[in-house]
Amino acid sequence: MDVHNPQQRSKNMRAIKSSGTKPELLMAKSLWSRGYRYRKNNKSVFGKPDFTFKKLKVAIFIDSEFFHGKDFATKKKPATNSEFWEKKILRNMERDQQVNEKLTDEGWKILRFWSREVITNLEKVILAIETMLKAN
Repeated sequence: MDVHNPQQRSKNMRAIKSSGTKPELLMAKSLWSRGYRYRKNNKSVFGKPDFTFKKLKVAIFIDSEFFHGKDFATKKKPATNSEFWEKKILRNMERDQQVNEKLTDEGWKILRFWSREVITNLEKVILAIETMLKAN
């Protein structure tokens, strides 16, 4: 049983953003201030990565822990509408794998970070990105 009525649940779910999230904004400001120029949510690249460096063929994704299934096998599953959520999260994980495979086949280097990782360890994340960019 859901603790919210259908209208409140709908309002809550509509408020969840797919782009322009706090971790994305933190990373964008940090990269920009260091002189890196990128494209955000580039539709011309398969999977629409959060950040792309097209000339270097580097794609960066920032994934939400819940929606992309961090520790999904061991984590407690949602109690309400569990069948829907399990199917959705498993499909997201499958899609992430497909995106990784296709971009890798096309010669892209891929970096994926969890949103909490970006918030708590921004310097470490930026260092990993800089290392990848300099290697290319």
